[in-house]
Amino acid sequence: MSTRRTPPHGSEGRYRGTRSGSRPPCRCTTCIRGNRLAGIRRERVRLAGQSNLIPAQELAAHIATLTESGMSQCAIARAANVSQTTISYIINGRIRSSQRDKGERLLAVRPGTQDDISDQPILASRRRLQALYAIGHGQLSIASNSDINHSTVSHVVNGRYETVNGAFAARVRDVYSELSKTAGPSIKARRRAERAGWAPPAAWDDERLDDPTAHPEWTGHCGSDRGWWMHTLQKLPMCQPCETAHEQWKTEHRGLPAGQFQAALMTSRASASSRGTDIATDGRELMRLGCDAEQAAARLGITRQHLQQELNRHPEPAKDAA
Repeated sequence: MSTRRTPPHGSEGRYRGTRSGSRPPCRCTTCIRGNRLAGIRRERVRLAGQSNLIPAQELAAHIATLTESGMSQCAIARAANVSQTTISYIINGRIRSSQRDKGERLLAVRPGTQDDISDQPILASRRRLQALYAIGHGQLSIASNSDINHSTVSHVVNGRYETVNGAFAARVRDVYSELSKTAGPSIKARRRAERAGWAPPAAWDDERLDDPTAHPEWTGHCGSDRGWWMHTLQKLPMCQPCETAHEQWKTEHRGLPAGQFQAALMTSRASASSRGTDIATDGRELMRLGCDAEQAAARLGITRQHLQQELNRHPEPAKDAA
């Protein structure tokens, strides 16, 4: 059963108290002023020809959208600074309208808004921990650098939970921020990630880790036929956007004579050969920004030996003399 929060000083609710008398009205200076300003706002709305009430149907439709995004009634209530009872009454049709200020706070809540109390989908936490595995940080490394139990790490990376609370998600974000910049010591974790096709931190856009439609950017050209060839030649786990792009390429070129088709196929394959140059260029740029070779390799999702090989194969062009 939910407990109504006491309205803050300066609000109408605190000024008026409750009808039952369980919370007496407050007549402090802040509440008197807040009640007066609320009356002024209502009068301005009335003079503008608007209603001081918002229909419950409009609010219920927005609450349904918030719920579909994974937010609970309690999370919606916290984000809008209203009681959970208000949310329940709107959903169940027990009220026909809401005061405009309260309704506008509800309408201002964006889908997917979470806090450190809310339960939230496990997707982002799982992707972060799997990415750490990909660069050699296994259960023990993650547990020793955070207050997350090593068995919980295993359960999360293997998808045994559907949701986590906000505090846990925050701990995962913190350990990911700390460890994603350097390679870990666990060969076992790397091999586990390779078998499962888990992407390293460098392949992810941090801002989209919680987006179910997001895919890791393994090659820098994912979603294209060139990306498919780079996956194939570099023996990287294949992603769905590249699979789709390669099938589309074959469909578009299927009408060519056999000789021309093979020539086009080899040309497309050759377009992926600049992968080594890209690795060398990106590696040098990371090292200019302060990373050592181990850190640069981890950010690129490759081994230090692979990075060193590409640096040797693709030396930096000599600058022209002044």
